[in-house]
Amino acid sequence: MFRLKELREARGLSQVRLAIDLNINQNSVSRYESGAREADYKTLIAIADYFDVSLDYLLGRTDCPLFIKK
Repeated sequence: MFRLKELREARGLSQVRLAIDLNINQNSVSRYESGAREADYKTLIAIADYFDVSLDYLLGRTDCPLFIKK
């Protein structure tokens, strides 16, 4: 994922801590960060909610981290 590592490190979280908080495997976090694996929709939403950012921001489609309702 485009910004996962950046968000995780900005919060001072280890991959293990993030994996525990999201109830996923640490290897999955590592693979998401390296681009070796893509998260499913449910996981993408959980990560965006965890960091309180929009999916577009998480995936690098915008530089605005906030979800803007139209």
